[in-house]
Amino acid sequence: MAQSPAMNVMRAAVEKAGRALRRDFGEVENLQVSKKGPGDFVSQADLKAEKILFEELSEARPGYGFLMEERGVVEGADATHRWIIDPLDGTTNFLHGIPHFAISVALEREGTLVAGIVYNPITDELFFAERGQGAYGPGGRLRVSGRNKLSEAVISTRFAYKSSDGFKTPASEIEKLLPQVAGLRNFGSAALDLAYVAAGRFDGYVEYGLEAWDYAAGIVLVREAGGLVSDETNGQRMLENGNMVAGNEDLHAALLKSL
Repeated sequence: MAQSPAMNVMRAAVEKAGRALRRDFGEVENLQVSKKGPGDFVSQADLKAEKILFEELSEARPGYGFLMEERGVVEGADATHRWIIDPLDGTTNFLHGIPHFAISVALEREGTLVAGIVYNPITDELFFAERGQGAYGPGGRLRVSGRNKLSEAVISTRFAYKSSDGFKTPASEIEKLLPQVAGLRNFGSAALDLAYVAAGRFDGYVEYGLEAWDYAAGIVLVREAGGLVSDETNGQRMLENGNMVAGNEDLHAALLKSL
């Protein structure tokens, strides 16, 4: 499909940052790593990739603001546009030599998410979507799974673990879901999990306590692939409260009911 100028900019930026991550992944044992809190790490690779993304996107779209995992909020002269960036979603996987992590970039216009891209630089799988234009991946157009029963569904989540601000995805929610589904998966990258929902690889997704950069691009992907995304109350406060439920229309409703 023909891509918009904005998507071309996003794609060039993530591919450049991806080349740096591939190099660092090959030298991961030599990277300097610091610990932000229990279960939270940051490495030189995160910082380098974020710097590349910031510089590339700033040059292409001067004045746009940023919300980034490491640098936080950077105000722009253009208050109507903001990039939401996770330079390395799945840092723990990366640091353990597990090739399942991604760069995630979303574009927000006047408070609405209008474009998103998720890129795994090791597998070279790139998923992208623009509002009203559909979602696309390695095999072409993406569509969410057609399964409509929880008993047949594989659901992605993050098993409970302690972070610097408490427990993510309470164990009680895992206990509710496990008997109802065909399987739960914990792959360690929210951005890729949502890309996989958009591609129909996972049937649904549930997680609590995320940050906006973890899933902003994934929201656009799932919606443009025909899925529904909400918080746990079926509201649209995901960017505020960090809680998310995603899937096709039937499974989204079933997951909300089960939770």
